[in-house]
Order: sequence, then structure tokens, then C-alpha cells
Amino acid sequence: MNKDRIIFHIVYPIIYLLAKLPLWFLYGVSNLIYYLIYYIIGYRKKTVRKNLALCFPNKSEKERLEIEKKSFRHFVDIFIEMLKGFGIPQKEIDKRYKYTNPQIFREIEKLNKSVILLGAHYGNWEWLFNINHHTRLQCYGAYRKVKNPYFDRFVKENRGRFGSNFITTKETIPQIVKNYRKGIHSMYGLLSDQTPHISKTHYWAPFFGHIVPIHTGAEMLAQRFDFAVIYMRVKMPKRGFYEITFELLTESPEKTKGYPMTDLYLRKLEKDIQERPELYFWTHKRFKYLGKMPKDNQDVLIKNK
Repeated sequence: MNKDRIIFHIVYPIIYLLAKLPLWFLYGVSNLIYYLIYYIIGYRKKTVRKNLALCFPNKSEKERLEIEKKSFRHFVDIFIEMLKGFGIPQKEIDKRYKYTNPQIFREIEKLNKSVILLGAHYGNWEWLFNINHHTRLQCYGAYRKVKNPYFDRFVKENRGRFGSNFITTKETIPQIVKNYRKGIHSMYGLLSDQTPHISKTHYWAPFFGHIVPIHTGAEMLAQRFDFAVIYMRVKMPKRGFYEITFELLTESPEKTKGYPMTDLYLRKLEKDIQERPELYFWTHKRFKYLGKMPKDNQDVLIKNK
């Protein structure tokens, strides 16, 4: 028995048992973990503080500190909710994760088109795996492959138990091409707010007033395959309850100069973050390439102003 398999067989029963516990109990655990991570370990506290200072320079230090603490609480809650997702029943997730306007997919289905659903590390994206009950489109969620093959298989099978499909980031484009050629209309869920590696960056744009590298894969795919693009707006009325509203960014993206759809996505995401900044994952090093934009890109930005 290899090392990965041993680790899986030790950890899996713990995950299984925790996933069966009620959320009210797990949120109590979350409160304890928050104090451990924030006050004792101080996990990425400097990164969060720097990000908030860059994005909210007009807020006082006291206001940013309040956002910081709330964001760490939500940060832990998301991992607790991810854990609960392995055992949450259909009835409970439908109660806690509601879609306000799923009829938007009916309109897209009438056009015989596929969809790219754009989300971000904001609110809760982990419980999206029940979305296939609201559309006839085949649903795919892209995720980063887990190094341990036993956990990777478990995550993929468990997340797909409600009917959605989960594919690694490496498998995403081949799956899109395959479905396109077969005429299978699908929906592909992508999170596009993280920072691409500078060597793979095609586009730099303002995010909270700072020029940073931006993922453009969603727009490039939408243009290539004539996909509709929908933005996923998340609200959290109270702890453990989410309301998802879908906003159409484009039915048929034009092949134009620049990345207008990506810019629109960024503006909508910024607006959501401004409303509830504590729901965003500030632990990401979103501004690590600040001031490192190549001169060629700077010239393009100046021309486009």
C-alpha cells in the first residue's frame, strides 16, 4: 500500500464523519479555528492587510481592520462549508444555496448555445454543484487537480453526485472542444479572479485602481466557440445562506480589439466586493506583480485610454 493510499484511508473517515455533522456545530468549530488562525498563527495576515490597504485607501485603519477580521471568519467558514459539501443532502443545499433567476438558462437554451459561467473567490462557490437541476445544459466545473490521486477521485465523484461534471483545469479546453464538435450544449463554471503567471499573461488591466495581470481565457474561449457569458453574483443574507443571481454579460461575444467582456466582469466583481468586502478571499496575492507590467503592455494601455 503506497503512501497516498495510506493517507487517504486515514483522513477519509474523518472527512466523512465531519461532513455528516450539522452546520450549527461545524460553525462552532469554525469560530475556534478562526481564533487559532487569526490570533495565534496569523496566517497570511500581512498579505490581507496589504491587499486591503491597496483596495481601500480611503478607509481608516480601524475600518480595514474590521474588514480583515470578518474576512478571516468567512475564510474559515468557506472551508467548513466545503467540508460539509461532501455530505450535505440535496434538500439542505437547495435551502441554503438559492438561485434567484435560473430562467436565464432557458433563454440561452433556446439559442442552442453553450455558456461560460464566470464566478470569483467571493461568497461561496463551493456549493454550485447543484446547478444542473436548473438547466438542461450539461454542467462542468473546473478545479485544480488534487496531488493525491485517491483524494482527487473522491472529490470528483463526490462533487458530481448531484449530476454536475468536474474536470481539472488541464482537461477543460479538451472537454470544451470535444463537446463543441459533438454539438453538446454545456455550461462551464470558471473562477477568473486569480492572478495568472506573468509569463502567461496576455492582458493587464485596472483592478481597484491598480494595473495587474488578468485572466482572459474565458473571453478567448467565448469568442472562439461563440459561447454566451454569464456573471454569477453572490449575496449572503446570513451565515450559511446564499443567493445567486445570474447576469448576462454577452450572448455572442464579438472578436474585437482588447478584452471588453473581461473588463465588464472586473467592474461587476469590484462592485460586489465594494458592497461586502469581507466575503472576498483577500489571502490571495492578487497584487504580487504590481509595477511589473512590461513596457509593451504599458504602451497598449496608453493608446487605449
